Amino acid sequence: MKKILPILALSFSALIASSITSAAPHFKNDERGFDGPRGNAYGQVKKDRDFRGYQDDEDLEDRRRMREQRGVKRLQQHKWQTGYVMPQHYRGNGYKVDYKDHNLPKPSRNQQWYKINNDYILVNSDSNSILKILGM
Repeated sequence: MKKILPILALSFSALIASSITSAAPHFKNDERGFDGPRGNAYGQVKKDRDFRGYQDDEDLEDRRRMREQRGVKRLQQHKWQTGYVMPQHYRGNGYKVDYKDHNLPKPSRNQQWYKINNDYILVNSDSNSILKILGM
């Protein structure tokens, strides 16, 4: 019995020591190839975004840009109908046109012409509802 206890203690300590050494990293660099946390120009360290499979901020930016392009393509394929509400994306000054320059009928008060995808759309400025569509 006196010999069994030291043998058990030795084998248990060997087991713990082997599990600790196997849990340690086998190399210094992580899978992206750098030694430590990255920082920005101010020395602030950014958190890793690997929890969603993104490698870095550039990857996130590319994914955001692709989402926006898909959204723009969907809006370009949009079929306009009277009574629909004009999407907010098109309500900016970049889409507004002057009726005189494009030979369009004069809009009434609180109405505005927009040119979107070669269509001229008359919109009520108060409710943003589409009143008339002229395809060109």
